[in-house]
Amino acid sequence: MTDSDSRPAGDAAFHRPGEQRHDVTQTFGHDSDLSFVPFGVELTEVEQSAIAALPSGSALLLVRSGALAGARYLLDTDVTTVGRHPEADIFFDDVTVSRRHAEITRSGTTFEIIDQRSLNGTYVNGERVDRSVLEDGSELRVGKFRLNFFVAPVDRVAANA
Repeated sequence: MTDSDSRPAGDAAFHRPGEQRHDVTQTFGHDSDLSFVPFGVELTEVEQSAIAALPSGSALLLVRSGALAGARYLLDTDVTTVGRHPEADIFFDDVTVSRRHAEITRSGTTFEIIDQRSLNGTYVNGERVDRSVLEDGSELRVGKFRLNFFVAPVDRVAANA
């Protein structure tokens, strides 16, 4: 009797040693997980200082919910990768995040998020987007992580002039 003969029919979770396993991203279970209730943009003094210190051409992502709540990510390169892949610039180790979930690109002082065909999608201010220009205070959702985006104050003033 072989292993395949002895396992119950339909037991797809059975893996033999050396078999290749496929990496899959889990989807959200309910539509209620996708509801958008904006976070207030109440910032701590430390967060306000970090934003105030941003040089021109940079931005800051603040993680508002998820395992990394409170984390800050400086965006100061032309391309920043976001995903569950260990080599992603912004690494979210959670099954609701695709390995290569999104990219944030910079052109001058303008930032744009581009979904990389992720399973759970990328959201900006509650709307699922393939790509979207990010504005100061925008709320992003990548998997179950919610983040706020802030541009350098000098660039915000220049954009409003």
